[in-house]
Amino acid sequence: MQPFTVERTVAKPREQLFSYLADAANHPEFTDHFLSEWRMTREETAGVGAGGRFKAKLPFARFPWGDWTIVRLDEPATLVLQGRTGKFNRIRTLTVIELIETAPERTRVVLTAETQPRYPSDRLLEALGQRSALRRHWRRALRRLQMIFEEDRGRGPRATIAGGPRKPASRLSA
Repeated sequence: MQPFTVERTVAKPREQLFSYLADAANHPEFTDHFLSEWRMTREETAGVGAGGRFKAKLPFARFPWGDWTIVRLDEPATLVLQGRTGKFNRIRTLTVIELIETAPERTRVVLTAETQPRYPSDRLLEALGQRSALRRHWRRALRRLQMIFEEDRGRGPRATIAGGPRKPASRLSA
């Protein structure tokens, strides 16, 4: 699928938004309307290598599970998320989030998403409505992100690590 871009301006400093978005466990708070059943892929949820697995609500999605991992952080400007979805995880996904400071205490969030379907059947499903649904969902996700930061409302559930207390070295003990 050709990349698409959605953007939103948030009335907060770029560094604050970057630290929030660099923690993978925060993403379910603003994407839970189309990405559900989040599971973190490791105990340390922030930084390069952190990521999650989720179930996407998209039209014609017979195999809705997907995942992504933070592969690059250019503080405080860019986050790159790379993942896979679809049957046998054969569809590659790439999401780039850029934070552009437009004025003091104002940041433009520019999200570019792209998928690389492997087979004609996957391309057909995207053409039947998945691309437009994804664009609509990401537009709503950025609107919810803006509400979380500016009005402190509209938060979904934050993802957690399953199980009990962790080993002392992980700083996640009870």
